[in-house]
Formats: sequence, C-alpha cells, structure tokens
Amino acid sequence: MILQNPTPSEVTMDEQVILRPFQEPDLPFLERLGSDPSVTGRYVWAGFRDPRVRRRRWDKDGYVATDSTALAVIGKDPASGQEAVLGIASWEARDRGGPPGGCYEIGLALLPECRGRGLGAAAHQLMVRHLFDCTLAFRLEAQTDADNIAEQRALERAGFTCEGVLRGARFREGGWRDMLIYGLLRTGPAD
Repeated sequence: MILQNPTPSEVTMDEQVILRPFQEPDLPFLERLGSDPSVTGRYVWAGFRDPRVRRRRWDKDGYVATDSTALAVIGKDPASGQEAVLGIASWEARDRGGPPGGCYEIGLALLPECRGRGLGAAAHQLMVRHLFDCTLAFRLEAQTDADNIAEQRALERAGFTCEGVLRGARFREGGWRDMLIYGLLRTGPAD
C-alpha cells in the first residue's frame, strides 16, 4: 500500500517491507555491501571496492539524487524479529533518447537470510509504484544474470517482461556470463 501521508523517512510500504531513505545509522550496512561478498551474493558482487566510497556518497547527497537513488529496504529481521535494514533498492536514470527521467534502471539486493520469502518481489513492486507515481518515467528496466531464476521471477511478479539476452555482458566467477534485460512500460506489461 502507498502511504497516504508519507513521512520524510518512509517512501512506500506494503505488508512486508518499507522503502525509505538511508539514515546515518544505516551506514555500516552500506559499508558491508562493498566489503562482504556474502551480503550481495554471487549475482551482484563485483569485487572489493574503496570502503570509503559509500560514505562519500552519503556525505554528498544521502543517496537521493535525480539521476540515481538508493533506498533502504526495511522489514522484520528474521533472527531478531525487530525492524532492520534487509537490503538496498536503487534506480538510475538511463538515456534512451527521450526526456531526462524517462527511463530508469532498477536494482535490488537483499541480505542472504532475507531471500526466498517474497521480500524481493514486494520491494520491486514498491519501486515500480513509486517511480510511476512520483517521476515522469515511462520505461523501467532491469538486468539480471541469466542463471538468477529468483530475480527473474521477482521481476515478472512486478510486471516486467524479459526483452532479450545480452550475451557475455558480465564477468563473474572467472567467465563472461549472459544477462537478461527486463522492461516495464508505464502503460503496463507487454502482451
């Protein structure tokens, strides 16, 4: 459900997750994304990065900008039952020849212990709703590893359609891997 009067700290929510801007206490989670391969998993991990890059981005704009945004996926921690950061949901503007903000590429990463519970599908659906309700976006797209069946299902549950294969597009685990590109238009899923 969309919040009728959202507070600045909560963008959208449903029964399982909330998407909200990152807050300073969330910085340790963000730092783990670039230093712990198990956090993002094999399909997202791109290798070790400068551990200060996330802090610099936080200092710059709090991860909220017109060309790219990252939000915290908040829900019940499976171990403690308390509200916690379970992942990251992001979007970045893509220039596809239309007006600025007409197309965004979305991405999502959940902690390993939060996968397989429908939280990724819920977070994708919230991002879609938010971007179509609050931006001029006409097209949303996502790329996923051809082997990442769980992500493909989550995208399809959010209304995305697989549009094709990007052969040899990502280097992972010592080899070049195929990626699938998914798209969703404001007018709805493809037939």
